[in-house]
Amino acid sequence: MHGEEAFPRLRNELFRHLVEHEGYRSIAIESDCLAGLLVDGFVTDGVGSLEDVMRRGFSHGFGESPANRDLVHWMREYNRDRPAEDRLRFFGFDAPIEMTGPDSPRQALTALHTYLVAELRGGQVPHDRKAVDRLLGDDGRWTNPAAAVEPAASVGASAEAGTLRVIADDLLAALTSEAPQLVASTSSDEWWQARLYGSTAVGLLRYHAAMADDAPTRVSRLLGLRDAMMADNLTAICEHQARRGPTLVFAHNRHLQRVRSRWQLGGQPLRWWSAGAVVGARLADRYAFVAAALGAAPRHGLPAPAPDTLEGVLATLPGDRHLIDAPRLAGALGRATPLSPRTDTSTGHGYFPLDPDQLAQIDAVVFLKHLP
Repeated sequence: MHGEEAFPRLRNELFRHLVEHEGYRSIAIESDCLAGLLVDGFVTDGVGSLEDVMRRGFSHGFGESPANRDLVHWMREYNRDRPAEDRLRFFGFDAPIEMTGPDSPRQALTALHTYLVAELRGGQVPHDRKAVDRLLGDDGRWTNPAAAVEPAASVGASAEAGTLRVIADDLLAALTSEAPQLVASTSSDEWWQARLYGSTAVGLLRYHAAMADDAPTRVSRLLGLRDAMMADNLTAICEHQARRGPTLVFAHNRHLQRVRSRWQLGGQPLRWWSAGAVVGARLADRYAFVAAALGAAPRHGLPAPAPDTLEGVLATLPGDRHLIDAPRLAGALGRATPLSPRTDTSTGHGYFPLDPDQLAQIDAVVFLKHLP
């Protein structure tokens, strides 16, 4: 459930334990991947200020979360006197996309072009910067909120957008083909950031094109494209951090689950694969999904769960919060009366109950019994 501080506060406790006892050295959260570079610069090297990175380093309003502020502050203090190779890293892994629509591809595309021009000889970088700027035009065309519900209002089907998709692909190809030289002349970190800019530019242009499509599957496709960008970012983070230790990922269950996501929106059934499902297919047993579950939350209009639901069974455990082995739980429940999915709703944004039939696809469950 987005907007409930109990979950990110518990995340902070878990992350600190994993850092101090299990060798974790990075965390990735459901926030803009490009904005997250500002947060990482602060926690690793003290670049900027806490106030600035909380204001500009998060999307979806997550910079207003006290728990996120505590996380950033703790990571900075942890890193302060440590060698660079042992410092904690922060990543956003979401695409630069809000509910009102995606960002302009300008930041990602121009940052990649600038990096290549600075490091490669003349003639090795395809396309001229002035031509790219001319094709991008006014950013207002790209961020027009009307395009969220009106395909005709999207710039994604324009000739300029089509040309920019080719340019983004060419620049990303140049980055890949010249990787040995670029990594040697800059650093693996700088090359990794340039690749992030390239993949984000390609992903945003693909998303804008899908926004201009008026097919009945438009919304499902957009949801799938966003999660595909998340999956690419998580895979890249995993590769980048593999030698330093595992990464803790924090996001809504619907982005991390292994099963196909389903959502009934305005009478329209939506189906798409989540980022977790894609990453799980790529990484197999190197990916673990810990689902969050909630009992009663009066301030969110959520009553105590019915006894024949998964949450109702978990609510019978002593104590207020638990970390539960999901396969063992599934085995125990398999010998009992079948459970029903929870049907009561919450006033909180984006609340979805756990489906007891999906326990086999979950590695563990974090359960909070009661939010006072």
